[in-house]
Amino acid sequence: MVLGARRLDRLRPIAAECGGKALELDVTDPASVAAFVAEVGDCQVLVNNAGGALGLRPISDADVDEWRRMYETNVLGTVRMTRALLPGLDAAGGHVVVVGSIAGTEVYPGGAGYTAAKHAEDALARTLRLELLGRPVRVSQVMPGLVNTEFSLVRLGSQEAADRVYQGMTPLTADDIADVIGYVVTRPPHVCIDTVRVLPLDQATALQVHRRPESAE
Repeated sequence: MVLGARRLDRLRPIAAECGGKALELDVTDPASVAAFVAEVGDCQVLVNNAGGALGLRPISDADVDEWRRMYETNVLGTVRMTRALLPGLDAAGGHVVVVGSIAGTEVYPGGAGYTAAKHAEDALARTLRLELLGRPVRVSQVMPGLVNTEFSLVRLGSQEAADRVYQGMTPLTADDIADVIGYVVTRPPHVCIDTVRVLPLDQATALQVHRRPESAE
C-alpha cells in the first residue's frame, strides 16, 4: 500500500499502522503526481480521496481563486492521478475509487463552488465507467454526507464554526468511509459497485439534518 498526501508528518503514522509506504503528494502539481506515480509500481486499486471545500460565499460574491483551487483539487487532481495510473490498473484488472460527496448530486445556497466541483467529479467518474466498459477496470464512487474530519475546519476557518456543523447530531467518521471503500474494492472481480451514497442516520440531504437539543446529548 502506498499513501500520498501533502503532510508527511501526519501520513507516516497511518502508513506505519497498515504496513504501507508514505510519500509526499500534491495532486494539484503535475510534477508531484509524476514523482509519486514513479514510486508506486504495480497498482491494483487507486483511491482518489483528495478534495475539500473553501468558504460559503454566494455566487454574487464568489472568490474565483477559491473556485479554481476547489476544481484543481477535486476534479483535476482526480484526472491527473487516474490518467497516470490507468495503464497499470488496466493491466492488473484494477479498481478506481472516487471519493465524491452528496454535494455531487445536490445544490444549496452558498455552496456553488464546491457543488460545482463535486458535480464535475461525479460526471468524471460516470464517464470513466463508460469509457472503460469492456476492459477489466472497475470504477466506483463513494459519496459521503457529513463526516467529522478537518473538512469543516478547512472550509470555515475556525474550530468553533466547524464544531457547529456537527452539533446535536452524530456524523460519520473517516473510519466509516474507509470501511465502505474496503467493502467496495473486495467484491469479486465481476461485481462493480457503481455508486454508494453514505449518510449519517441524522442526515437526509445536504441541508436536512436532525439535531437534538444539547441537553439531550
